Amino acid sequence: MGNLENLLAYSATLGKAALPRTFVGFSSTDILRYRLMCAWKAHDHIDFNFADFQLEQAINSENESYIKRVCRDKIRQAGTYALLIGKDTFTKTTFVKWEVEVAIEKGCRLIGINLNNSRLKDYLCPSFFRDKGALFVPFSSRIVATALEPWNRPLREPWQSDDWHFVDSVYTEKGYTLTGNSAVLPSPPNPFAFSRPPWAK
Repeated sequence: MGNLENLLAYSATLGKAALPRTFVGFSSTDILRYRLMCAWKAHDHIDFNFADFQLEQAINSENESYIKRVCRDKIRQAGTYALLIGKDTFTKTTFVKWEVEVAIEKGCRLIGINLNNSRLKDYLCPSFFRDKGALFVPFSSRIVATALEPWNRPLREPWQSDDWHFVDSVYTEKGYTLTGNSAVLPSPPNPFAFSRPPWAK
């Protein structure tokens, strides 16, 4: 391999090393969304890393100290904790809540990923994740990739919540359509909408 190839390979390694390792927490009812998130890297060519973690080994335990110890073993390897927030996440006051507590204890960056497309913190946010300094985004590949890039939480006034969200321009620059508190990507245009290809009959 030549000097140029070595330099490019080294640069790529540096870029990947700079990405924060992310631990993803979720309710068991949202596991399909988690699996979809795992597929984004392969299908949308989005370059981010996150720890593949589920609590199978602790599922039969109700021992808080044991479960938190298992969480620490995984979360201590991550710099970011992302919580998929669905309809019943607020009821998960054991496993998911304990993950959040360990992530806060470690000082992880916090990201709330709303499965209802809201780009703001809303009523579905669990009390144990509220006002902890989290960035809230909708469940969409482009904006989640942006949220996983290195960032520092903006300064807040004493009367403001510690939680925050991206400004509108961050979404519009990435092609999102904003409607109220939601952000969605428009469907790709149909290349055959106005004319049929020559091979179509």
